[in-house]
Amino acid sequence: MAYLASQPYQLGEEISGSQLFQRLAKQFQLPRLKNEEVEKDQYCRISSDFGSVVKTVAVKNGRSPCVNWTERRAAVLICLFEGEEGELRVILTKRSMKLSSYPGDVALPGGKFEKGDADDSATALREAMEEIGLEPNLVRVAATLEPFISQHLLKVVPVVGLLARKGDFRPSLNTDEVDAIFDVPLEMFLKGDNHRCEAREWMGRKYILHLFDFQCEKGVFLIWGLTANILIRAASIIYQRSPCFEAHLPDFQTIACKLCST
Repeated sequence: MAYLASQPYQLGEEISGSQLFQRLAKQFQLPRLKNEEVEKDQYCRISSDFGSVVKTVAVKNGRSPCVNWTERRAAVLICLFEGEEGELRVILTKRSMKLSSYPGDVALPGGKFEKGDADDSATALREAMEEIGLEPNLVRVAATLEPFISQHLLKVVPVVGLLARKGDFRPSLNTDEVDAIFDVPLEMFLKGDNHRCEAREWMGRKYILHLFDFQCEKGVFLIWGLTANILIRAASIIYQRSPCFEAHLPDFQTIACKLCST
């Protein structure tokens, strides 16, 4: 199974309602690995299942020969809820055009770690509250996925959260950061219907860029880059199958460190 649970969350009693959420809550209850060497082996195997993003245990433990991950750490919230037809859906945002970085891009709620944050889950929940008004007490954190390294060498930890009472969520957008909020079916990121890919190059190394086109009553959206990569991984984990396309996700940290050592 290709995810890491940061804690053995006990969700069975907290998540009420649909059988779907009961199954998800149970699915994410992983026993801790007792032997450090086994954990290392498991982590390396996990990383290769759906396209390697972080290949080394050193990166997982926050150590890297060329990057200080303590200062370059962020978390995003993969907030899942059950749609009207029983499908899993994930909440996404369109970044404000006022922002200096990636204005207008689609993103998961999230942001950089702050000193007051207890852990990655706290970061993701705080940012979701600040960006879209999602009250932390509405979300039950199920697991954290292995970290992704962005093109700008930011360590991004995806936090999976379950929103059982979607009707209790009243979006309140911080217009300095978010222009729109919408949701998409999670399974979309395993299908080829809305998917396309492009060959790109970064620091002299080639990689594949995944893009998904999505249209709804709120507009037409392009989901790509790190957000697309994270959702491909999350969908693969939750639905326990690989996407119908080749999901070779870029490993920017390894590329950068190879260049650092040359």
